[in-house]
Amino acid sequence: MSDSLPSDVIGRRVEVNGEHATVCFSGLVPPVAGLWLGIEWDNPERGKHDGSHEGTVYFKCSHPTGGSFIRPNKVNFGVDFLTAIKNCYEPEDDGKEHIVIIGNKPVETVGFDSIIKQQRQLTNLKEVSLRNCAVSYAGEKGGIAKACQNIRVLDLSKNLLSSWDEVICIALQLEHLEILNLSENKMKFPSASPSLTGTFSTLKVLVLNRTGITWAEVLRCAPGWPVLEELYLSANRICISERPTDVLQTLKLLDLSSNPLIDENQLFLIAYLPRLERLNLSATEMSSIHFADAGIGCKTSMFPSLQYLLVDDNQISHWSFINELDKLQSLHTLSCLRNPLNEGSRKAQVTRQFIIAKISQLKTLNRCEILPEERRGAELDYQKAFGNEWKKAGGHQDPDKNRPNEDFVAAHPRYQFLCHKYGAPEDEELKIQQPCILKNQLLTLRIKCPSQLEQKVLEKQLPDSMTVQKVKGLLSRLLKVPVSELLLSYESPKMPGSEIELENDLQSLQFYSVENGDCLLVRW
Repeated sequence: MSDSLPSDVIGRRVEVNGEHATVCFSGLVPPVAGLWLGIEWDNPERGKHDGSHEGTVYFKCSHPTGGSFIRPNKVNFGVDFLTAIKNCYEPEDDGKEHIVIIGNKPVETVGFDSIIKQQRQLTNLKEVSLRNCAVSYAGEKGGIAKACQNIRVLDLSKNLLSSWDEVICIALQLEHLEILNLSENKMKFPSASPSLTGTFSTLKVLVLNRTGITWAEVLRCAPGWPVLEELYLSANRICISERPTDVLQTLKLLDLSSNPLIDENQLFLIAYLPRLERLNLSATEMSSIHFADAGIGCKTSMFPSLQYLLVDDNQISHWSFINELDKLQSLHTLSCLRNPLNEGSRKAQVTRQFIIAKISQLKTLNRCEILPEERRGAELDYQKAFGNEWKKAGGHQDPDKNRPNEDFVAAHPRYQFLCHKYGAPEDEELKIQQPCILKNQLLTLRIKCPSQLEQKVLEKQLPDSMTVQKVKGLLSRLLKVPVSELLLSYESPKMPGSEIELENDLQSLQFYSVENGDCLLVRW
């Protein structure tokens, strides 16, 4: 901190007592004598006014209490890149004297070896974190390339970089740079495409969270990222205004989370990025989506490579949103937490079952793998839950008469497929099972011991809410066999030749879709 000011002080990023701000004014503020800086704080609660003093507007703030006037000697304008990296990565001089020979004469030196070690250490650096180190500019031309040219991973988040031009000055000297984090640097981005398009020729991951960048600025800078695979744009109030043309074509991951202005129509502008596999739309206030190019049971041409989708913390409350996701060609992982659709602990489990049943190719939901037995149980429970509604809409056990109306098919696009897969639900099942309510019921089950031929086949009535652990406890008493030695599975007449293991002791019979008339197989 000093009384001298940079020539380009307006727009510079500064630090004051650990808080970051942007300089918006430099000059006199009567009646108090001396030079003042007018700054807008990143944290508006830190300020006192909107840039006005005694009726005179000196600068404007986006928040009514975001501004302050401060003396220049209280402001930290930051340090250059090399100074920051030396402060963080160079070992301290041990202060010991060393003897070296210069021109056949012994000379005492202090820290001579450590200088060589420091230079060697900086040259070997491949991963560097300078987060919150007050880096504001590149420094001496060519200095970075000479001292630490092997950097591949660089974290410059929460520094004092004021413009994209300063980032370019740093990146020009790092020809192996692959990962760059610039989050929380409120920078000025170019109003025209930068001329140095080869600056980031090796960059694969770029993090621009909370930088204030707009979508137009992203597209303007994107020609300089020819091999970029991951782009993070969280919390920038981005509004997708145009389709990426000849840019971002190598992108595999795009994070648009916490941008509440994004809606489904904007998403269609990025729907044809050919390699996009992962898309984060969490906390965007999204509530609906519709792929108009695909009818019921068909796949959309949009997002052809999308495999992972995050839509946590949104306003999704209608099942039509989930139905549309089944149209995506490649989707196999979905996170849909904290939405109105699945509020409440009981409802959350039912919602999970229904989502699994509605999206055929899903393998992971809400960060939990979907095992084959869970999918089978979810699809059967879903089929029963809406069985009465299906019948009223024109559904029938006879395939020739099974013609539910358009409204039902639109609300339950996969229901007919599930009837073909498992058979149509029987009338007896529908009397017991009410729509959307998974009630406990008694199951009449046969119990067979395949490895013990002398053991008679038993028949027992068990509640479908009974856990596998409790079933084992009952069988242990009946068969006089220790619980720890028992292995359970079951067979269903609906799936002849298939045997399903009951491998999780804490799950219920209902979880495994054990039904009336099934046969428990007990081995030890």
